[in-house]
Amino acid sequence: MSFPLLTATAALPAIGAIATAAVPAAQRTAAKWLALLVSVATLALAIAVLVRFDPDGARYQLTESHAWIADFGVRYELGVDGIGVALLALTALLIPFIILAGWHDADPLETGSRRWRPTQGFFALILAVEAMVIISFEATDVFLFYIFFEAMLIPMYFLIGGFGDRAHAGSDEKAAAQRSYAAVKFLLYNLVGGLIMLAAVIGLYVVAGNFSLQEIAAARANGTLDMATNTERWLFLGFFFAFAVKAPLWPLHTWLPNAMGEATAPVAVLITAVVDKVGTFAMLRFCLQLFPEASKWATPAIMVLAVISIIYGALLAVGQRDIKRLVAYASISHFGFIIMGIFAMTSQGQSGATLYMVNHGISTAALMLVAGFLISRRGSRLIADYGGVQKVAPVLAGTFLIGGLATLSLPGLAPFVSEFLVLVGTFARYPVIGIIATFGIVLAALYTLVLYQRTMTGPVKPEVSAMPDLRARELLVVAPLVVLLIFLGVYPKPVTDIVNPAVKSTMSDVHKKDPKPEVEAAK
Repeated sequence: MSFPLLTATAALPAIGAIATAAVPAAQRTAAKWLALLVSVATLALAIAVLVRFDPDGARYQLTESHAWIADFGVRYELGVDGIGVALLALTALLIPFIILAGWHDADPLETGSRRWRPTQGFFALILAVEAMVIISFEATDVFLFYIFFEAMLIPMYFLIGGFGDRAHAGSDEKAAAQRSYAAVKFLLYNLVGGLIMLAAVIGLYVVAGNFSLQEIAAARANGTLDMATNTERWLFLGFFFAFAVKAPLWPLHTWLPNAMGEATAPVAVLITAVVDKVGTFAMLRFCLQLFPEASKWATPAIMVLAVISIIYGALLAVGQRDIKRLVAYASISHFGFIIMGIFAMTSQGQSGATLYMVNHGISTAALMLVAGFLISRRGSRLIADYGGVQKVAPVLAGTFLIGGLATLSLPGLAPFVSEFLVLVGTFARYPVIGIIATFGIVLAALYTLVLYQRTMTGPVKPEVSAMPDLRARELLVVAPLVVLLIFLGVYPKPVTDIVNPAVKSTMSDVHKKDPKPEVEAAK
C-alpha cells in the first residue's frame, strides 16, 4: 500500500493545529516555533506532491479512495490534477510567510488591554485553515469537498473577529465591534452560499446516485447519466452561487473589504490569497466538469458580472483612504479577471486564470504583508497619515513598490503573464468584454501609483520620521515573495507546464475548442 501523500499533506497541519493549541499558555514562543515548523514540513510534503505529479500522466494522480458513509455513497476520495497541485503548492508556500509575518500579532497587549490575545489559538487557527484548504484542493468526492468548504469558515470567523490589527487598540470597544461585524458578515454571506450549495449537493446525489466527481463526470461524458436541462441549470446555479460568494464576485463581494480591513495583515492575506482561491478553483473543478451544458448557458451572464467586478473593484480602490481596504477592492477586481478567464472557455483564458490564482496569491501577499509592517509602525491604516517613508525606510518602500507594481501587472512581474493570457483568451471569444476589461489595467496603475506617491514620497511627516526599516524577520518574509514575482514574471513555464494538461481536460469536459483566428487569406 503506497504512502497516502495527499492525506499526509492535509493531516500534518491539522495535527499541528491541535498540538499548537495544547502548548501551555506561558510558552508562547514555543507555540510559534511549533506552528512554523509544521508549516515548513507541510511545504516539504507539498513539494513531494509536485515532484511525484506527472503533467503528462493521468488527469487525477496520487489518488486515495476509502469507504466512508457507504449507505449514502460518500467516500473519502482524494486526487490532484495540475490545477489542484498548483494551488496546493501556493497554499503550503504562503503559510510559513503568514506565520512569520504575524509573529507578534497575537502577543498579549501589555497596556490598556482588558483581554488576553491567545497566541497559541491564533497560530493553531491558521494551521487549521491550511489543513481545510489543502483537502479542498484534493477532494474528488463532492460531499467531502463540501464539508471542508464549509468547515474552514469556523477558524476564519475567529481569526477575523478575535484578532484585530495593531492600528486599533485592543481594548477599544468600537474597534472590537467593527471586528465582530466583519466576522459575522463574512460568516453569514458564506453560510448562505454554503446552504444553497448543500441543496444542490443533495440534488446531485438524487440525480447521480453518488458523490464521486470522477464517476459522475465519466457518466456524463459517456451518456449514461443524462440530466434534464432545467435540473442541470438549477444544480449549476446552486454550486456557482456558493463559489461566487467565496471568490468573491460582484455583487456578492461586500464581505471582503470589511473582513480584510479589520483582520490583521497576515489573516487578510490568508483570506484573499488562500481561502478565496477555493471558490475560483471549484468553478473549474466542479461547475465546468459536472455541469458542462449549464456552464455554457450561464457564461454570458457570468462574463458580464466578471467585467463589472473588474471595473467596479478598481474604481472603488481608486477612491479608498484606507490602505487595507484599497488592497481588498483591488483583489475584487483581480478575481473578476480570474472568473472572466475561466468562463471565456478558451485554453488561454483558463490557463491564464489558473496562473492568475497563483500569481495573485504571491503578489497580494507581498503587498499586504509589507503594508501590514508599515501599519504596525505608524499605528494607522489611513493613507493620509503617511508621507516620505522612502526617505526613512527605503527597503520597506522598495518592497512596497514591487508589490504594488505586481498588482498593476507590470511586464516582467508574475501577474502580467496571467493577465495577458486572460485578456487574449477573452478577446478571442468575447472581444467587447475583453476591451472593457482592459480599462481595469489603467485603473490599477492609477490606484497603485497614487497609493505609493501619497505614502512613500513627498516631505517626511513627523510621525514617520523615526520609522525603522524592515527587520531581519520581515525581510525573510518579503524577499522570497519578491524573488518569486520576478522569476515567474520572466519564466512562468514551470507553472504553465503543470496546469495546461488539466486545462485541456476541462475544455474537453465542456466540449469547447479554441476559436480559430480570422486571418484574411493572402492574395
